[in-house]
Amino acid sequence: MKALVTGASGFLGGNLARVLLREGYEVRALLRPTADRRGIAGLDLEIAEGDVTDFGSCRRAAKGCGEVYHCAALYQLFVRDKKHIHDVNVGGTTNVLRAGAEAGARRIVHTSSVGTLGNPGDGRPGTEETPVAASDMVGLYKLTKFLAEREAERLFREEKAPVVIVNPSAPVGPWDVKPTPTGRLVLDFLRRKMPAYVDTGLNIIDVEDCARGHLLAARKGRPGERYILGGEDLTLEQILRMLSEITGLPAPRWKLPYTPVLAMAYAAEGFARLTGFPKEPRLNVAAVRMSKKKMFFSPEKARRELGLTTRPAREALARAAAWFEEHGYVHGNS
Repeated sequence: MKALVTGASGFLGGNLARVLLREGYEVRALLRPTADRRGIAGLDLEIAEGDVTDFGSCRRAAKGCGEVYHCAALYQLFVRDKKHIHDVNVGGTTNVLRAGAEAGARRIVHTSSVGTLGNPGDGRPGTEETPVAASDMVGLYKLTKFLAEREAERLFREEKAPVVIVNPSAPVGPWDVKPTPTGRLVLDFLRRKMPAYVDTGLNIIDVEDCARGHLLAARKGRPGERYILGGEDLTLEQILRMLSEITGLPAPRWKLPYTPVLAMAYAAEGFARLTGFPKEPRLNVAAVRMSKKKMFFSPEKARRELGLTTRPAREALARAAAWFEEHGYVHGNS
């Protein structure tokens, strides 16, 4: 079978392409001409150049594909161009899902995020049914992903698009070439650039297990439903202790209070906007505001209905650390 993957140059999309190839799929990747392709270098992919914001290129890419996996998104917590992130994350979702349905794909898997789900905020894990509203979204990235998920549901409901939604938690592992915020956390630890931490938590899943969850969603998922692709709930302190045990490096001892860190984030963003600094500030307001709640979620529905299995978080973190070390990130400038 031929499968279309959008966002194959990204961390999750690239690992998904690898899993699909190992399962015997022909894989077509919709990529912008300027996309960073290091994460998929050497893979036997068919490249369809285009952009998710252009319906014509989505239609051409989806033609002849039995499954469509929409992983592409603009992942920015510090946003300068509000229209562009909306066009990519919301408009791009409409284009890709509609193109897949028009091409006759048997299943379309839309990659959302646990960030769009309800979070009790008291340490209990959220589920697919935890109440949530647009007003709960912290920052424009989360809001556009929330709106994209609503659009996926609308296309299923009104246009009968065979869409299954998956909500990954925090993937870690090999081929995080850019790297992602969770990968950056691991890398900062390895580089001894994390003298302190905040009181937050994440649900950690190995990126390959998360990619396999996408295939399970295509094979067993019910159209119109969403499934949390998650692994283990861990506080940041527990994650850092695990990394210390894996690597032998000391874990940071100082826990920072929320309010001063938020103030520093506002200052960092103000400086970036004032100076036109091109990169996203490492400390930004949306990330700090998100850290106020532990991002704990239950993958029980995916385990029950899809047969999702995941390796321990310790193994996932060890695989991430080993990949960064082996590819020169720890002592390099990436």
